[in-house]
Amino acid sequence: MAVTPSPDQNQLLAALPQEVKDRLFPHLERVSLPLGKIIYEADDAAYFVYFPTDTIISLVQVMENGASAEIAVVGKEGLAGVSVFMGGESTTSRAIVQSAGHAYRMESHLLKEEFERHGALLNLMLRYTQALITQMAQTAVCNRHHTIHQQLCRWLLLSQDRLSGDQLVMTQELIANMLGVRREGVTEAARRLHKLGIIEYSRGRIRILDRAALEEQSCECYAVVRKETDRLLTY
Repeated sequence: MAVTPSPDQNQLLAALPQEVKDRLFPHLERVSLPLGKIIYEADDAAYFVYFPTDTIISLVQVMENGASAEIAVVGKEGLAGVSVFMGGESTTSRAIVQSAGHAYRMESHLLKEEFERHGALLNLMLRYTQALITQMAQTAVCNRHHTIHQQLCRWLLLSQDRLSGDQLVMTQELIANMLGVRREGVTEAARRLHKLGIIEYSRGRIRILDRAALEEQSCECYAVVRKETDRLLTY
């Protein structure tokens, strides 16, 4: 049976007190986000914030020569657009849809007005931002010190946490771009996971068959991010 779309499918929105929901939810618009859609470009003003429900948004740093690497993933646990309430108004990263789906969006000034009430939303958003910073810091360390195999395991686990279900729609080329590595390295790592019976990969669809084994194959970076996210965002 299909689940009726609701803002409460986003964990941040679901955690808000009813009085805050009453002020904000009438201003939410459900939008479809296709794979590859750029919702923010670096240095652009953020006119909307996005609360994913069944989509993943990647925050990506892009170099002058066009090379790029993902610094964080945002899904049903959070939002894209923290610069709105952190005072920067724009960011140096690109926000691009990594896994197609839906989100609820709101005009940025409305969220900022609620944030400036210094109530429940402020506390919730600052805790989420701390969790996001932890993910960014751990991603930087992981990309520097761990193998492509370990990075892929971490990336698959973080992505699954931010969606419902065990299947991701993602090409190896896009994964390589997200991790900032060569496609051949991702292909080899994915083939190894497939041979171990941990994932199933076909035509851009990755299905996680053995989550526990995938966690064993990952480096400690996933556990660090998961622990901090759970600590800060357990309501």
